[in-house]
Amino acid sequence: MVVRRGVRSIVVTLLLYLVSSAAVGYFLFHAQHGSRGLEARGDVQESLRAEEEQLAGLLAERKGWEQRLALMRDEAVDRDMLEERARSVLGRVHKNDVIIMGR
Repeated sequence: MVVRRGVRSIVVTLLLYLVSSAAVGYFLFHAQHGSRGLEARGDVQESLRAEEEQLAGLLAERKGWEQRLALMRDEAVDRDMLEERARSVLGRVHKNDVIIMGR
């Protein structure tokens, strides 16, 4: 009986260590490879950088449009800008203009 208790306590202890190490291994694996793990974090940061670059480009484009619109407002109409836009819309050219035809 004493030998069985000793073996039983060793087996139970070993089984508890095995189950707890399996649980820790499971959580460590998913912390690294899971959908919200460390590898996924790198993918999210990469996509965030791409979106920030796109945002910077769009902000620069918006600033350019705002500057062009400021030139066409009533109080500060730039004659060159107005003439360029009118020629573009109407398809007219001045007799002294040099036209370069594209392909």
